[in-house]
Amino acid sequence: MMPIYEYRCSNCGHEMEKTQAITSKPLKKCPSCKRMKLERLISRSTFILRGSNWYKDGYGKYSPNSKKED
Repeated sequence: MMPIYEYRCSNCGHEMEKTQAITSKPLKKCPSCKRMKLERLISRSTFILRGSNWYKDGYGKYSPNSKKED
């Protein structure tokens, strides 16, 4: 599965998403205005870990099912 990257053109404001391999170079040419002004955005991930040993507050710091330690 390849990640989806978000881009925004600093010239015209066009925003887009592109599925790319992690090793792919970032896109530079805007498909809207054709200028080399595309920038890859850093956005909040929707990646969620599920199952035992993964917790929202950290890795192993807290488990709703674990017993309190003295």
